[in-house]
Amino acid sequence: FSWGVGSSAYQTEGAWDVDGKGPSIWDAFTHAKGKVFRNETGDSACDGYYKVQDDIQLLKELKVNHYLLSISWPRIMPTGIKKLNEKGIQFYNDTINSLLESSIIPIVSLYHWDLPQVLQEKYGGWQNISMINYFNDYANLCFEKFGDRVKHWITFSNPWAVAEKGYETGEHAPGLKLGGCGAYKAAHHIIKTHAKVWHSYNSTWRSEQQGMVGISLTSGWGEPIDPHSQADIDAAERYMQFHLGWFANPIYRGDYPEVMKNYVGRRSAQQGLGTSRLPTFSVQEKSYIKGTSDFLGIGHFSTRYVTQKSFPFLQVSSYCTDQDLAELVDPKWPAPGSKWLYSVPWGFRRLLNFIKTQYGNPLVYVTENGVSEKVQCTQLCDEWRIEYLKGYINEILKALNDGVNVRGYTAWSLLDKFEWNKGFSERFGFYHVDFKNKNKPRYPKASVNYYKNIISANGFPNPREVENWHQKAMDTCSITHQLLDADSLVTHMEMVTEIVLPTIFTLCILISIVLLLFFLQNHS
Repeated sequence: FSWGVGSSAYQTEGAWDVDGKGPSIWDAFTHAKGKVFRNETGDSACDGYYKVQDDIQLLKELKVNHYLLSISWPRIMPTGIKKLNEKGIQFYNDTINSLLESSIIPIVSLYHWDLPQVLQEKYGGWQNISMINYFNDYANLCFEKFGDRVKHWITFSNPWAVAEKGYETGEHAPGLKLGGCGAYKAAHHIIKTHAKVWHSYNSTWRSEQQGMVGISLTSGWGEPIDPHSQADIDAAERYMQFHLGWFANPIYRGDYPEVMKNYVGRRSAQQGLGTSRLPTFSVQEKSYIKGTSDFLGIGHFSTRYVTQKSFPFLQVSSYCTDQDLAELVDPKWPAPGSKWLYSVPWGFRRLLNFIKTQYGNPLVYVTENGVSEKVQCTQLCDEWRIEYLKGYINEILKALNDGVNVRGYTAWSLLDKFEWNKGFSERFGFYHVDFKNKNKPRYPKASVNYYKNIISANGFPNPREVENWHQKAMDTCSITHQLLDADSLVTHMEMVTEIVLPTIFTLCILISIVLLLFFLQNHS
């Protein structure tokens, strides 16, 4: 069983226009005002581009077996087409080599949302079928340059968010609101792209490199609010198929879920459309896509209760209204950070068992699982994260006992980082990053100690020892807090020295000049 942590390029690297990197859709999106909380950007993020060795030291401290990172497409191909950026390739070569020298396995995602901006402007991004070949060229470049050392590849990380938030609601880059069709079209092209990349690896690289290619799908668990109501049971099933099944069903069973085809088809007919807003795969495409995953990456954070809800007939339908359901939460569920993220560990075991029965018990790696905190003040003693980890990891153990083929766990995330349209207002990291300090120093939270113990013990030995871990973690974080407070004071003083003192000095000179002029005027 492999234990690790993860992060993504745009959220951590910074250096957005350094060493030949081209702009991504997230650079364009965050630079347009009013898209992100407080107009924050990932221009410098965690300065991860300059801190590779420091951050690998943190990974060694945690004693992880693997590290999940993503490659920034525009860093190695500035326009997304043809022209290569050797400095970008060198950066990822150095990162991969440093990880391996530290006995840490790199798991590499080819796409964590940062499409080259040129491809968005010229072709409309994932709305355009030409992305399939452009992405395949990029993937083959990565296999050629890094595949001798990288043996675990993820084509797309959470494509649900790329499609739904990027092309339907416009909350994420590229910020398009193509209601009713945008998300389905983007997803259709992403699924076909994934299959093409898998086949490229299979025919060209696999025999030589002996690696694996999978996809990482993020999904909550949908639980019927009334387990005795058939309407609610059906609604919860729809929730799962519209979220996870949308991408997993074509890859494991050759087509979109029947319920998706029926519901979107019926809605489209009601609107007077000649064809369904959900695109169709040809017979050849179905067989080409089916079976194109050596493992399934799963991102999971939370659970929802689901009930049947009929939306009135609308001329403009959306991905959301197509599902005929409402999502609810239990007010008793803990919600330490993001508004959407409730801690509901039991949903994880149910999700993993659903994957086992739906998709023929595939090899599963948990690629993202974690919890955030809202930033009111600095919180290093993150007791809620410890409770979250304990609850969710314990449910994976139960799923293993149920016979689910889960082989690895990736906690999300190594560092506090740029959280997309939420800016820096939410923090998922094991390590606190002081973004106000120009050096972006990292400080361990209590959860670092706790997770380190889970990794060393390969799970939970006994309740008494786990309680000890908890106590020690909380003791350590109090000491780190004092260190952070002292550093913050120094940073504050430096700021005073750099900004306030020169300002006062300048004002004193100006006042002296005014007084001198006044004095001279009176004596002339």
